[in-house]
Amino acid sequence: MTMLDDSTAAATAWPPAYPQGYAVVDVETTGLARDDRIISAAVYRLDAFGDVEDHWYTLVNPERDPGPVWIHGLTSDVLDGAPLFGEIAEEFSERLADRVLVAHNAVFDWSMIAREYARAQRAAPTRQRLCTIALSKELALPLPNHKLESLAAHFGVVQQRAHHALDDARVLAEAFRPSLHTAARDGVRLPLLECRPLTEWSDSPATPRVGYQPSGPHSSAGRYGPGSWRPSRRRPACPYPNPGRYEAGKSLKQGMRVAISGDTSIDRELLEDRAIEAGLHIATSVSRLTSLLVTNDPGAVTSKTAKAKSYGTPVMDEAAFTQLLRDVTPADGPGAPG
Repeated sequence: MTMLDDSTAAATAWPPAYPQGYAVVDVETTGLARDDRIISAAVYRLDAFGDVEDHWYTLVNPERDPGPVWIHGLTSDVLDGAPLFGEIAEEFSERLADRVLVAHNAVFDWSMIAREYARAQRAAPTRQRLCTIALSKELALPLPNHKLESLAAHFGVVQQRAHHALDDARVLAEAFRPSLHTAARDGVRLPLLECRPLTEWSDSPATPRVGYQPSGPHSSAGRYGPGSWRPSRRRPACPYPNPGRYEAGKSLKQGMRVAISGDTSIDRELLEDRAIEAGLHIATSVSRLTSLLVTNDPGAVTSKTAKAKSYGTPVMDEAAFTQLLRDVTPADGPGAPG
């Protein structure tokens, strides 16, 4: 495979609609939940052709326990003297400004970043994001899975310190450049998505989140931490036709209508965004057209579980659903990826 190796050749064949710059980002966090915090962040700034301009790294004091130290290696002693997010927000903004945010599983990194900015009563200056998992699917890369280490190995990039934000960002930047050039060469549309900022942060646990309806004995706001977010939940319609119900033992397929009921271990909006980025339609209720109901408590007496039972709608728990989200089958017919 021949890559475009110099700027002149790249400029000659480069798609004019491609972005003018990228910020490859990785954040390490205290966990995956709504009230978890960023403990380190790294940004590699790239030009329009994916060439590195500079890089930046910082620790962040999460003002709480550091979470899984055995994964990220950052202890309370290391983080106690680190700056608070509000103290590095301006410099972080300079790295993100006027660029597309690029990350591996970008919805997670963006969600954590947006929440930190909301806590600091600021907004991140980025309007679009690109997930390298989605891009690898668009390019049909022959990867055994969608882990960063697999993408790195495909392009011969050597990881030195996995789960260290700076090294993960470096690895991703080095793997993104050939991906970007392959996309440009083949005329592939980049899977750009809107970055919806969180428009309000409140320290009051009683403040509801837009789009959230409490249900069940575990629905108190305290489960989500000391504050609440109000994201803009407007989403474009799913572009793919509904292929029908999910069949046990098979893959999910783009266009399937998925409803979620009850508590989820992953933040609900994050889980929904992952499903939408995979090409699924998130339904707010269960109908005869619903392909699948995701619930961790199938025995709960809720309107969704009752309707799923009456319609014969397949039911799956969250863990199985997130596993299937890693490899969703492309849609057929109108709206299918071309």
